[in-house]
Order: sequence, then C-alpha cells, then structure tokens
Amino acid sequence: MKKFSFYGKLFWSTFTLSAFTFGGGYVIIPLMRKKFVEKFHWLEEEEMLDLTAIAQATPGAMAVNAAVLAGYRLRGLPGAVVTLVATVLPPLIILAAISQAYRMFRSNPYVDAAMRGMFAAIGAVIVDAVYTMAKGIVKEKSVLSILLLAAAFLANYFLQTNVILIIITAALIGIARSRRQKKTEGAA
Repeated sequence: MKKFSFYGKLFWSTFTLSAFTFGGGYVIIPLMRKKFVEKFHWLEEEEMLDLTAIAQATPGAMAVNAAVLAGYRLRGLPGAVVTLVATVLPPLIILAAISQAYRMFRSNPYVDAAMRGMFAAIGAVIVDAVYTMAKGIVKEKSVLSILLLAAAFLANYFLQTNVILIIITAALIGIARSRRQKKTEGAA
C-alpha cells in the first residue's frame, strides 16, 4: 500500500507542477528541484543537475523529459510512466478547454482576425523552413535528392498524394541509397 501512496504523491506533485507552471522547461526545472530535492528529498542536488542536463540534450519538451527522467530515477519504468502522464495531462486538459471555448468564440470577428493573422504567420514559417531545407539540398548537388524533392512536391501538390505515403517512400529511397553508398565504400 505504501508503494501506491508513493506513486500517488509522485503523480500529484508532478501534475501540480505541470498544471501551474507556465513558460516551459526552464521554469519548471527550478520548481521541480525545490519539490523533489528540497521538500521530499527524493533526489540529490547533483542528480537533479544531471537530469536537467540530460533533459536539455534530448529531443522533446524539456519539462516532460526532466519529469520522465526523474520518475525513472525514482521508480524505474513505472515511475517514468507516472511522471509522463502527470506532466502531459494538464496541458491536454487546458487545450481541450481552450478548444471548446474557441468553438464558442470562432464567430467573433476579433477572434477570427487573430486566427487569420496566426495562419499567415504559420504560412511564413513553413515557407522559410521549406526554403532553408531546399537550399541545403540544392547546395548538396545531389541529383537524386533534388529529383526526390521535386517529385514529393509534385505528388503532393498536383496528385494530392497522402503525405505519409510520400514520407515513407522518401525514407525507403534514402535507406536504399545509404546502403548502396556503404556497400560501395566497403568495396573500395
């Protein structure tokens, strides 16, 4: 029974940190340190610093990474699952509430104008990302990469091919190309 009470305490501690911390990983880390190191003495100061460094170095949201690493350090895989759920649940609840409110306010002309502005900004970010990646491919001067880029665009834009199918096809071509290069380098 004591084991389950620890998981409940771990869940509730992580849940409240995630629910009431705004600003991302750099804000939640000091609060997590205060709670996990100073208040509950679950982790040592050095361990918390190490977990923070690893959380920063791994892909994904730093707050989630740090919580999962702390949970794993405390109770292995079950602890990691508890802290993962506890960290992700509050934003999901908040986003669900906001989406419901959005549906109610969608017809408001101010909300509509703000959304149109966001769509324009998102479009600009996507165009910039595509331009930057395409520029890198063209600089590489790989005929296969350039043809693959053009084929992916044409398949999606003109043929309305499912993006997942395009990604899988491109991945398979990339894997085959990599294997062929390794085989060629191994033979030389």
